[in-house]
Amino acid sequence: MTLENVLSRIDAEMPAATDRLLDLLRIQSISTDPAYKAECDRAADWLVADLASIGVQAAKRATPGHPMVVGHVDGDGPHVLFYGHYDVQPVDPLDLWDNDPFDPQIEETPNGAVIRGRGSSDDKGQLMTFVEACRAWKAEHGSLPCKITFFFEGEEESGSPSLVPFMEENAEELKSDIALICDTGLFQSKTPAIITSLRGLLGEEITIKAANKDLHSGMFGGVAMNPIRVLTKIIAGLHDESGRVTVPGFYDGVPELPEDLAAQWQALAFDHAAFLGDVDLSVPAGEQDRTPLEMIWSRPTCEVNGITGGYTGEGFKTVLPAQASAKISFRLVGDQDPHKIRENFRAYVESCLPADCTVDYKGHGNSRGSVMATDHPAFEQARVALSDEWPEAAAFAGCGGSIPIAGHFKKILGTDAMLIGFAKDDDQIHSPNEKYDVESFHKGIRSWARILDAMTRA
Repeated sequence: MTLENVLSRIDAEMPAATDRLLDLLRIQSISTDPAYKAECDRAADWLVADLASIGVQAAKRATPGHPMVVGHVDGDGPHVLFYGHYDVQPVDPLDLWDNDPFDPQIEETPNGAVIRGRGSSDDKGQLMTFVEACRAWKAEHGSLPCKITFFFEGEEESGSPSLVPFMEENAEELKSDIALICDTGLFQSKTPAIITSLRGLLGEEITIKAANKDLHSGMFGGVAMNPIRVLTKIIAGLHDESGRVTVPGFYDGVPELPEDLAAQWQALAFDHAAFLGDVDLSVPAGEQDRTPLEMIWSRPTCEVNGITGGYTGEGFKTVLPAQASAKISFRLVGDQDPHKIRENFRAYVESCLPADCTVDYKGHGNSRGSVMATDHPAFEQARVALSDEWPEAAAFAGCGGSIPIAGHFKKILGTDAMLIGFAKDDDQIHSPNEKYDVESFHKGIRSWARILDAMTRA
């Protein structure tokens, strides 16, 4: 049997593979809403049964939250762990969907056929690309190509509260030679990308308080301190004129981009004007001595995500608010320490407080940035395999987002992770009318077959 036999079977059985995905998409596995707990259980049961159908010893494993699905198959060669998540985001606002988000449809668009429905791209469709590649391989060869562990989570879209404890408790069972994660996308919707770095994330919420109640601005204006005035001054001071973050020690642990990686990124010919133009912007707003791709992939950030205070309803109310709040997030890279940054940020805030003002803090989690070990042979094997499948040669790329599971694999299991996904920029993940291109689904399945072939032949 050859790889071509497997690829031919994938092509021939695409209608059945698509039907299976549509079945999974009909399950309303919204992890953040307790009302859908039974649906999350049902999705886990569905996956256990589907894995069993291709000879995987799989089980639903209880956690304090939604269950994990873990499956194993023995084999020769490398031991591969594949991770995906079966839970999905809420569908609100429902009136912006063209159809029922849990009644998935194949829809013809000017850019080709798409699978429309919640979870189609993030992450059920991507998860099933690997499962379907294994199904075709098993059908042709009678067994899977190597030792594989399947690890599917049900809480990724709600903060993964059960993930780290589960991984720590089952570390020996989950260790492998390489972890594969399919929760990313194509570069500019056309170039297959192997993610080599992820930014970490730190969230902080601050509330500035002054008077013990809202005050009449005619009676107290000018004499009483306004928390909004204090808050906006704090926020305005977080960046200097060049776009650098001013929190003391913020850049400790931030590495310079290696020259070879910088050259690879430059060769991608990223069109930042089109990237910003798609959202009606034009000028990169980050550190002015960095390229736009560096700003997104390899530089840390500080962003204000929301501000509240005073009267914000219709009409007008002349009030001095008793308090004002802001939600602020930091994307982290390299060896930046989120705990130290939190400490320094809070010290900066307190240094800005005038008399009569206090501050309350609420932390919203933290994770370090991740850099993948591209000297692992699987990275080059995967790059070549992807290049054989797609019109564009595959590239090593960064990712501006945060996928903490990659860091957990390294820290808890000692396993390097390789992130490969087939989503497109316009898949509208987390938004109404989410979709996954039928071509992405098809070529994603073929891609994993090629990657498994390359890894097991090496």
